[in-house]
Amino acid sequence: MPGHKVASENKLSETFSVSRMTARRALDELSEAGFLFRSQGLGTFVADHRPMSSMVEIRNIAEEIRQRGHVCTVQVVAMVETEANADQAHWMGVKEASPLFRSVLVYFENAQAIQFEDRLVSPRLVPEYLLQDFSATTPNEYLSQVAPLTEADHIVEAILPSNVTAYSLADLLQIEAQAPCLKVTRRTYSKRGIVSFAHLIHPGERYRLGGHLNFS
Repeated sequence: MPGHKVASENKLSETFSVSRMTARRALDELSEAGFLFRSQGLGTFVADHRPMSSMVEIRNIAEEIRQRGHVCTVQVVAMVETEANADQAHWMGVKEASPLFRSVLVYFENAQAIQFEDRLVSPRLVPEYLLQDFSATTPNEYLSQVAPLTEADHIVEAILPSNVTAYSLADLLQIEAQAPCLKVTRRTYSKRGIVSFAHLIHPGERYRLGGHLNFS
C-alpha cells in the first residue's frame, strides 16, 4: 500500500534467492517507473498513485485525466435555474432569491467516479450557461472562454458523503457513505464580477492535492 517501506536490497536478495545486484536493479527500475520512491537515509517506499491536482492552480479535471492518458466521461445530473438562498446569495454577491444557474456533474476517469461538482453560475455574466452540453465540454473550459478567470477563493476540507444531503453523493461517487472525501470549495471571478461558486468533492482514496512551491 502507498507509504509502505520496501525491504532492503540485502533482505530482497535473501528472500528471493537472487544476487544483490539483481535486487538493486529491480528497485531502480520500479523507482524509475514511479511505483517506488526513495528517501535519502530512510529507505525505499511504495509510491502513492492516486491522481494529484495542484493546490495553487485552477485545473480542468477533464484535461488532468487526458494528460494521464486516461478516458474522461461526464454524467450530467442536473442543469437547472434556481433561486439563491442566504448562503448562496452571500457567496455569489447577489440578493437572496436572485436567479442563479446550477449544474451538477460527476466526472469519471476510466469509468471510475473521481469528482462530484455542484456549481452555481451568474446568469448575468454567463446567460447561455444552461444551453451547454457538458458531456462534451466542461464548465471550466466554457467559463474560461466566456468569462476569463481573474481571481479565485479556495477552501479545502475533509467531509463524509453522508453529510451532503442535496444529492446521494455516495451513490453518485460509487463509495461507502462513511468513506472520507476531499471537498474543494471555489469561488471564481472575472473582470465583471463573481462568475461561479462550486463544491468539488473527490473520494479520498482516489484523489489528492499537492504541488511544488519555489521560495527562491
